[in-house]
Amino acid sequence: MDSASRYLRMETPDKADHLWRYTPWKKVHPTGDLSEIPTLGQPEISLNLIDGSKAPNGIELKPGGSGEPDFSMSSALTNSFLHASAKDSQWTLVVDRGFSPGKPVILDIKASDFPSIAHISLEIGKMAEFELITRVTGNSEWFGLLRTGQIQDGAVVNDVVIGLLERGTMLRSDRIEICRDAQVRAGTVSSGSDRTKSDLRYIMGETGGNIRVLGSILSTESMHLDHHIEIHHEAPETFSRLSWHSACGGSSRTIGTGMLTIRKGSKGADASQIFHNLLLSESAEADSIPELEVMENDVVGCGHGTANGPIDENQMFYLKSRGFDEEGAKNSLIAAFLNSTLSEMGGGELHEWLVSELTLQLEALNS
Repeated sequence: MDSASRYLRMETPDKADHLWRYTPWKKVHPTGDLSEIPTLGQPEISLNLIDGSKAPNGIELKPGGSGEPDFSMSSALTNSFLHASAKDSQWTLVVDRGFSPGKPVILDIKASDFPSIAHISLEIGKMAEFELITRVTGNSEWFGLLRTGQIQDGAVVNDVVIGLLERGTMLRSDRIEICRDAQVRAGTVSSGSDRTKSDLRYIMGETGGNIRVLGSILSTESMHLDHHIEIHHEAPETFSRLSWHSACGGSSRTIGTGMLTIRKGSKGADASQIFHNLLLSESAEADSIPELEVMENDVVGCGHGTANGPIDENQMFYLKSRGFDEEGAKNSLIAAFLNSTLSEMGGGELHEWLVSELTLQLEALNS
């Protein structure tokens, strides 16, 4: 059965479905008619190094997909819909074995004014070592991003997705397999779009897989940013850390839900997750729901936690006593809070670039 047929046979999820409890499917569907798979446009996509130069040999963005994706351990509804909608808007990012460019690579996706979508298949070869930034910009009222694929044995990848849409809705779904001894840092930076719904799934099906999932989220005005993250330990000696920081201002709302699953037989697995929320106004709202599903007794550790709070007035007082005005002190504390996860997303050059992007967003917040 193809993806379109699969989607059209599904029932509409209700609030009993944990994935859709805080952001109903009807609110993120591009037309609101749930029986429709609308025709969507293609965004502009380019691949370059962080300094703007051409991407080197060893990495290539090819038009077209890489066959029918594996949607097990993912949302069948979301991925069937996105895959069917993107049948004419598919690309495959092919990375050669041992690829190591020395500089971060930027995959720029510019959404047009009309609703559009992109399906990016990742084929990252063994022992590759590089940093990938996927930056989503534009003025589209609706944009969909589906990312599927595999990070092969021994690869070391920092994979950062930045959502900077100026308005509208962004629906994102990732299903990434992490192979034997691969090391991945999966970062999400989100400070754009009126509404974002993300469903991020990482599957470690082979021994030695290692992933750190990191979030730096900035919401303002009436934004509604909902991120769901699942990490599946399907093999022994796998390691994961989920650290998610959200700063919420105005009357905005952020939601972060995390699920760590350790299957029977995944001996020596080590997993934990933590959500931190910084409330910048009395009207802002932040929800965090960390969950565990552990079916193996012989694990190194498995923990979770969450914490909410306003800006520390003592820290504000200290900065103002050192010459900061009210706005400058507040922005410095927000930046420091978000930088605690931002700093883990990559090396020096990538971190410097991410900080500059965050600075622009904070400046826009006060303009």
